[in-house]
Amino acid sequence: MLFSVRRLVHPAWLVAAVAFVALIGAAGFRATPSVLIHPLHAEFGWPLATISAAVSVNLLLFGLTAPFAAALMDRFGIRRVVAAALLLVSLGSGLTVFMRTSAELILLWGVLVGVGTGSMALAFVATVTGRWFVKRRGLVTGVLTAAGATGQLVFLPVLALLVERSSWRTASLVVAGAALAVVPLVLWLLRDHPSDLGIPAYGGTEVVPPVVSGGAARRAVSALRDASKTRAFWLLAGGFAICGATTNGLVGTHFIPAAHDHGMTETTAASLLALIGLFDIAGTIASGWLTDRFDSRVLLGGYYALRGGSLLLLPALFGDAVRPSMVVFILFYGLDWVATVPPTVALCREYFGDRGAVVFGWVFASHQFGAALAASAAGIVRDQLGNYDLAWYVAGVLAIGAAGLSLMLFRRRGGVGFASPAMAGAPGSAPR
Repeated sequence: MLFSVRRLVHPAWLVAAVAFVALIGAAGFRATPSVLIHPLHAEFGWPLATISAAVSVNLLLFGLTAPFAAALMDRFGIRRVVAAALLLVSLGSGLTVFMRTSAELILLWGVLVGVGTGSMALAFVATVTGRWFVKRRGLVTGVLTAAGATGQLVFLPVLALLVERSSWRTASLVVAGAALAVVPLVLWLLRDHPSDLGIPAYGGTEVVPPVVSGGAARRAVSALRDASKTRAFWLLAGGFAICGATTNGLVGTHFIPAAHDHGMTETTAASLLALIGLFDIAGTIASGWLTDRFDSRVLLGGYYALRGGSLLLLPALFGDAVRPSMVVFILFYGLDWVATVPPTVALCREYFGDRGAVVFGWVFASHQFGAALAASAAGIVRDQLGNYDLAWYVAGVLAIGAAGLSLMLFRRRGGVGFASPAMAGAPGSAPR
């Protein structure tokens, strides 16, 4: 049966479909702690800052794992690494029903789930599209990136309803079961390389044997060392750190408890957050289209400035019911959620040439560092002041600052930019 399906459909599309499912799960699992903050606070009495620390560890490891995940996939294969990652997520989520201390929460949701979901992040997307696709590579990359938004859309309202109707333990067990259920699908259909089946990649003409390299981790560290000597890297990393702080760290983690503070039910707030994920799909695709046609610096500056303005207005939009102004915010913020990714990837390629993808992995790590810092800081603000208003205002100002960092990339556009010739690679990698 599987053979007949492969004759009709190139196996690359089956691999992409399984990767899409895994990425949806990873996004949903990573977003789960946002619906557990108040239930854990109510049962254990832990401060919100303590619970947020587990989210921060999760976000930080999600980013730091990404640059090295490709090295593990080179050594052990995509299938084994993704299956192991799903098992880690299942273990971390399932064992939370037995936890008694906040240290156990940090270990389980922070470390295990963080490393597991980090192994199914952008490095996973880059590896799948790089090995299995010659044609449609950009399209598949965009779709798989949007899977993160879809995972949020699917999981958050369901988990919030489970918490409301049953308990947070039920929600944790559902996450554990969902992660475990994907493992057989991964082992069955997620092949490591087209040559394993004796076929070329989709759109290719030759069967290319895999290149086994033990130096992927060393190359990742080398790319970071060289890129960190350039001004462009720090401008991109600084802007993307603020991007992470104002999305995953603040809104993704604290929107639900902030709405709950104003009398909104957690199920309603989770549904609004899921809508952000829905609009994010359209925003990501549109941003990719715009990136092909306009200067990425201008796009980033516009995205960050508009995001900053919307965050400054957010405290006035909360209420015990969903106001039309809040729906407008959700629509606008959703379109802008990861619209920053396509132009940031394009700029990494532009400034760092052949090593642009690896450098982007480190820029993405800064994104998660910013997210982790914001998740903890916002929890402290809520504990000390009794509301999140200061966190929203600071995030708005920072986002406007990120717009300034992006526009500073216009300086010295005459040559290779801020990267050295060795980093830039081919001459065509110079800024437009």
